[in-house]
Amino acid sequence: MNLTLGIDTSTDVRVGLAKDGQILASRAVHDRRAHAELLLPLVSEVMDQAGAQFAELTAVVVGVGPGPFTGLRVGVVAALTLAEVLDAEVKGVCSLDVIALDWAERGDAPADFVVVADARRKEVYWARYDAAGARLDGPFVTKPDQVPELPLAGPGAALTGRVGVGPEEFNAGLLAAGADRLTAAGLEPLYLRRPDAEVPTKRKSTLVMPRIAMMGPR
Repeated sequence: MNLTLGIDTSTDVRVGLAKDGQILASRAVHDRRAHAELLLPLVSEVMDQAGAQFAELTAVVVGVGPGPFTGLRVGVVAALTLAEVLDAEVKGVCSLDVIALDWAERGDAPADFVVVADARRKEVYWARYDAAGARLDGPFVTKPDQVPELPLAGPGAALTGRVGVGPEEFNAGLLAAGADRLTAAGLEPLYLRRPDAEVPTKRKSTLVMPRIAMMGPR
């Protein structure tokens, strides 16, 4: 029995759970500013919804972006920590790949299409895919008018001034269920541009980082 937890914080906060490739539960909180506060409670809700125990988890798969610095860091650190505590495997995937897989599995994906997400600052993240959901190019961060003139999917499609025709929402359940079909992207977050938080050039007093409350097996 393979029980896989999916986590993505590349936009808002999304968590899914799958057993042997079948989606058991999927939840989302549409808040881009409270990833650290919302993620672990949402994980607990998904586990409760499915009637699953943390000790049963065999794998954690996490979307590594592209996305903003803080949100991605929260998701990746949570995935790594849970995997370590529960002795589970951990895998990072490109978040845009999940939307591409969703369209491919619907069976009506065109031969060449683009998945787009909001990068803020009047920019978008995007990558190009084939009908099977395999990534052909990207991901990139550019101005919306630089996105190729191809069919669009993803939550940022409308920012290009065109109408998206593929899946718009990120499916965290599919992230978990399709973990074996998604290409590994490592566990380094895909920021694609320099983070807003910069390392200070002058020494400052040591800061004590807040401790992350972890959930053990029930």
